[in-house]
Amino acid sequence: MDVALLEETLADLGEPPYRARQVWAWAARGADDYAAMTDVPAALRAELASRVPFSTLSVDSESHSRDGTVKTLFRTHDRHPVEAVLMRYRDGRRSVCLSSQSGCPLTCSFCATGRMRFGRNLTASEIVDQALHFRRLDAVDHCVFMGMGEPMLNLDAVLAAARRLPDVGITHRRTTISTVGWLPGLRRFVDEVDEPIRLALSLHAADGALRSQIMEVNDRYPLADVLEECRRYFALRRRKVFVEYVMLGGVNDRVEQATELARALVPREVFKVNLIPYNPTGFYEGSSRNVTAAFKAVLDRAGVPATVRLTRGRDIAAACGQLAAAPRARLRVSA
Repeated sequence: MDVALLEETLADLGEPPYRARQVWAWAARGADDYAAMTDVPAALRAELASRVPFSTLSVDSESHSRDGTVKTLFRTHDRHPVEAVLMRYRDGRRSVCLSSQSGCPLTCSFCATGRMRFGRNLTASEIVDQALHFRRLDAVDHCVFMGMGEPMLNLDAVLAAARRLPDVGITHRRTTISTVGWLPGLRRFVDEVDEPIRLALSLHAADGALRSQIMEVNDRYPLADVLEECRRYFALRRRKVFVEYVMLGGVNDRVEQATELARALVPREVFKVNLIPYNPTGFYEGSSRNVTAAFKAVLDRAGVPATVRLTRGRDIAAACGQLAAAPRARLRVSA
């Protein structure tokens, strides 16, 4: 819902300011449409339905996984594709993975989104409407900005959306914004964001040459500079930085590379590593469970907190790195 347009329309209609808050509250609680807003006058509901689209996005298609995950392909008003995901966990968590852009201009080699054509930044309303769509399906309580796009390239809209999410049921402490290390946006995030929103870093290799091969952004903003900003975030917020590390078979998964990662992540209290099983996008092979366990054991011995992420929605191409995935020839990257 475009709240600015809603407020403007209600003002034009001579309605009191509380009407906008009333309508937004209904939407945030999961109302299906204006007709469900029973304490709003029927004539006003009809007027709003004709003048303010209930969502800035239309649903193109939806896929349902065996594990309860839902992936939705949306279209913006100008027909740009946007994918987002609802993940349901056995412990009762309901997490939404939101996109900040249609496509992504940063071409990380393991990510399907980077292989599609970049469309544009999404507005705050378009980001929130992804969450509202899933709120109409289920109560939601966690959010990760790990869908399509680099959030730090669209930081103003991402933050505006994140600041609306508590009304939807997702507190700031349960909201995580991920970055591949886009330094200008990361510095702004560290300097300007007062809310306890979590930070995640998409890292994937501690060696600069290999990281640049996997993620071209490292040529522009070297990992050492990015990690220094992460340490500054911790110093100011006293909140750990989550390090995302996708396990690529024969590329970044040797025990020597785990040792190199442990050396880079100092001091230990700043970082927590999420080892991510590689989800098929046609570019690499994933690491075996034994290799992943050996890699994690190195981090454990070094005192670096590490977990292996539970994969959700792989069967519908909704898992990490798979959004906008389509069959492609495998890209070979040497270690």
